[in-house]
Amino acid sequence: MVKKIDSKIVGFKVKTPSDETAAVATAELPTTKVPEVVHMHEDMPRPEKLLGSTYKLKTPEHISEHSLFITINDVVLNEGTEHEIRRPFEVFINSKSLEHYQWIVALTRIMSAVFRKGGDCTFLVEELRSVFDPKGGYWNKGKYVPSLIAEIGNVIEQHLTEIGMLDKPEPDVHQQAFLKAKQQELTAEIEAETTPAEDAEADNSNFPPSATLCYKCHSKAVIIKDGCQTCLNCGDSKCG
Repeated sequence: MVKKIDSKIVGFKVKTPSDETAAVATAELPTTKVPEVVHMHEDMPRPEKLLGSTYKLKTPEHISEHSLFITINDVVLNEGTEHEIRRPFEVFINSKSLEHYQWIVALTRIMSAVFRKGGDCTFLVEELRSVFDPKGGYWNKGKYVPSLIAEIGNVIEQHLTEIGMLDKPEPDVHQQAFLKAKQQELTAEIEAETTPAEDAEADNSNFPPSATLCYKCHSKAVIIKDGCQTCLNCGDSKCG
């Protein structure tokens, strides 16, 4: 078949048998299908089965006579692949007490909606822990809790840490050495000065009675060291 060339020739190349062989080899190469990575989104249907963890939250009697049971169900995305992750999908809070029923239902629905939208939901921890009860907080297991909502935030933080969404905050090597030395230095003084009533209130902690509240870890462990406020529990310092 003769083909007429109407345009001006600007270059040419002689086709060789090796070019044909290379073209055939390229066409026969298997195509590698890249697996699709599934991300959490609000239109994702609820799976028939979810992994769940339930946490028992016991508060002082003047806050609530009955314990709260917080259940967080997780969905596993991209199971069996290198992109496998576990993300919270929904949360339920149950209690025998009906005193807090309305706001508990509202809170669980809002948190579940935030979980299902995907993205970074770790901001819920700080938002919940920033809620203060106008009647005053309470001490629970040696830590000051500003409100019941804040303690629910602590449970959410614990769960997100366990599934890998949050890193466990730990002091660095220098802070750990300082804290250990300071605690050993004050052990004898604490045992001599702490009264039984103060010891019960502090829940047998190893911090001096004159220590103040740390707003980062909510422990009564802040002392003045070299003119700077330093927490003996988490190492937080106002001087950096």
